[in-house]
Amino acid sequence: MGHAPIGVETKENPMATSAHESTRHESTTHDVAEQKSFGAPDETRTFGHGQVDLLRIGGAEVGRLTLQPGWRWSQDVKPLAGTDLCEAPHFQYHVAGTLRIVMSDGTTFDAVSGDVTALPQGHDAWVIGDEPVVVVDWWGASNYAKA
Repeated sequence: MGHAPIGVETKENPMATSAHESTRHESTTHDVAEQKSFGAPDETRTFGHGQVDLLRIGGAEVGRLTLQPGWRWSQDVKPLAGTDLCEAPHFQYHVAGTLRIVMSDGTTFDAVSGDVTALPQGHDAWVIGDEPVVVVDWWGASNYAKA
């Protein structure tokens, strides 16, 4: 393993396909501490039966999606995305509600409060039941429902 610059942590990458890819460098320091709240998002986008609140923090974006009962990606977001399935990968923490997810290969599962999901491109999803779904998304949220 090579040496990392001062202030940079080197971590093993278990998904690496070669020795060259086996490490990555991640900054572990920032010039300033930051704190933001989804109660005052930097941007809010609304779409049929839902909305995404975006925070820009630490040089990245994180989104909170709130999806109301009756929301379905293929009905409420597909017209904005212009694709048959959601082509944005997601890495999400599920705060509330039940979200049914169907992958392009037919794999189907329900994500519930406390679950973490990593979704590749090519999926549909919809709210199950009468409780809104709330997820915090670290991948894909910045382009979600962007007109």
